[in-house]
Amino acid sequence: MARVVVDVMPKPEILDPQGKAVLGALPRLGFDLVTDVRQGKRFELQVDGEITDEVLAEIEKVAETLLSNPVIEDFEVHVEDRSVAEVAHEAGR
Repeated sequence: MARVVVDVMPKPEILDPQGKAVLGALPRLGFDLVTDVRQGKRFELQVDGEITDEVLAEIEKVAETLLSNPVIEDFEVHVEDRSVAEVAHEAGR
């Protein structure tokens, strides 16, 4: 099975109050290196079969019509070998 990831982020001109709240909390927790935070969404989609241009085009349509709001959000579609959960498990988290 293949995994296609859709990352959705607010457009740069859109205010991001959740990102600002995280940014404000970081120094209070002792983290001083971060200068900006933008909070978005990540969707991991399992796809049967091979990832072709046609499959990616269909996922783009899914991202545009259901997973994002094109007025205020941008999205990116890419293929990944492992999920976030698998990477975290391997790292012992």
